[in-house]
Amino acid sequence: MAHPPSGTPRPSSVMARLTLSALERASQDPAIWRQPDVHRAVLVTGLTVLVSALAQLQDDLG
Repeated sequence: MAHPPSGTPRPSSVMARLTLSALERASQDPAIWRQPDVHRAVLVTGLTVLVSALAQLQDDLG
């Protein structure tokens, strides 16, 4: 897998930032946590970021 140019964020980094931004906005409204879909979305997104980061780490380590 080709490495992105220096200074270019990796997809897992972008996804993590988007997730944190969405969580920050969601935390403004405590009622949002009553929705099961929000919990699922957070779990799936977190797992996606983790799997992507692990794949990148494996690529970097050879």
